[in-house]
Amino acid sequence: MKKPLTVAQLTEFGRVQLSRTFFMRDFLYSDIAEIYRISNLPDDPDLAIAAGTRLCQDLLEPLQDAFGRIAIRSAYRSAEVNATGHAKGHNCASNERNAAHHIWDQRDARGHMGATACIVVPSFANRFDRPGDWKRLAWWVHDHLPYSTMEFFPVRWACNLSWHEAPARMIFSHVPNDRGYLTKPGMDNHEGDHSAEWREILP
Repeated sequence: MKKPLTVAQLTEFGRVQLSRTFFMRDFLYSDIAEIYRISNLPDDPDLAIAAGTRLCQDLLEPLQDAFGRIAIRSAYRSAEVNATGHAKGHNCASNERNAAHHIWDQRDARGHMGATACIVVPSFANRFDRPGDWKRLAWWVHDHLPYSTMEFFPVRWACNLSWHEAPARMIFSHVPNDRGYLTKPGMDNHEGDHSAEWREILP
């Protein structure tokens, strides 16, 4: 598939179904693109579709099945949008670091594909808003889904949830007083059953 350049082409691209309930259109909105009037469309639509399909089928659908509707805050970014966000100080990593993350249509330096979406789980965030509660959701995902990385933020426990061909299995927090790694390979808490952390969080 070529990069969409007409309304008709973009309409068809947006209609691509990535999983049972998610379509490509769900992931194309960008605050940065809106404010700076930049196109947020992939140069390699086929790669974006392939990576996004795995993100949706392997992570977002099972998470939504368990917790109800998932809210997408930020997902796909074109290289131009991400570079602008990085240059303007809008909490975007460099293009090199975001390839195979928010930039779905670029492989990383090792040739792997991947995709990231910043999500909120309303049914969880609405019930668990005390300090440290984000860890409950983090451990549930860790024990149930083939994620690569998770990054948690303080507002409504928003999370950058990533699928990647070579999963890192790391959870990082930007939450004040909890900043740093919750777990990563080699840490004592990485393996085993964490059900005591997430028991009774399902709606």
